[in-house]
Amino acid sequence: MPIEFHMFPCLQDNYGYLIHDKNTGATATIDTPDVKQIEKALKHKNWQLTHILNTHHHFDHAGGNLELKRKTGCTIVGPAADANRIPGIEVQVGDGDTYMLGEEPITIFDTPGHTSGHIVYYLNDSKMVFVGDTLFSLGCGRLFEGTPKEMWESIQKLIQLPDDTNVYCAHEYTLSNADFAITLEPNNKILLKRIKEVTAMRKKNLPSIPTNIGLERKTNPFMRPKSEEIRALLNMNEANDVEVFAEVRRRKDNFR
Repeated sequence: MPIEFHMFPCLQDNYGYLIHDKNTGATATIDTPDVKQIEKALKHKNWQLTHILNTHHHFDHAGGNLELKRKTGCTIVGPAADANRIPGIEVQVGDGDTYMLGEEPITIFDTPGHTSGHIVYYLNDSKMVFVGDTLFSLGCGRLFEGTPKEMWESIQKLIQLPDDTNVYCAHEYTLSNADFAITLEPNNKILLKRIKEVTAMRKKNLPSIPTNIGLERKTNPFMRPKSEEIRALLNMNEANDVEVFAEVRRRKDNFR
């Protein structure tokens, strides 16, 4: 049986996520962006928090760890590569590890780039991946601590997941990412359709998340350094994928 799941908006543009194993009652929050909203969501679902699964150390992802630990006694799981910056971490996990949430196996991928110790959580049985700030719908995280090479290697791990894997990122950035993506591939018909759909969703205040791996592979410029249209526009036909990725990231950083 796939894991039960609840998604809710919080802070200015974050999403919170709860996952729940019905057979055991194990319940995790992916990161701790907003304690009050997490508690409200737990009460709404009548679930008891047993775990925090942190993706990285930024305050809007780990800032509520200690308060929730104090209130619930939950177990805090996070990246071994960044353990010294994850408040209250008890279980350290890294690339290739499997962590069991009740009866649900969760595979860990190291995805440095946005931060040096970022990880993502992949639930193969439930076809879900929680990517924090590594990947966004039509975008990726800024490279605050990592290199373009590191981030491209991280994104390649996600590209290789099955197309029908639902992607749950931490922020609602799709429309702003779309404004940039279309400048690189103005003739991408799938991207044009996606933008139209997302625009309609957001006008109704509906979330554009989840996306999925198959759709991102076809529309997200940070997953598409092999695109002939992108390479031609950048005048980088002979460049390698890392060089193209780095230039796309540079342009996005300066895009207004």
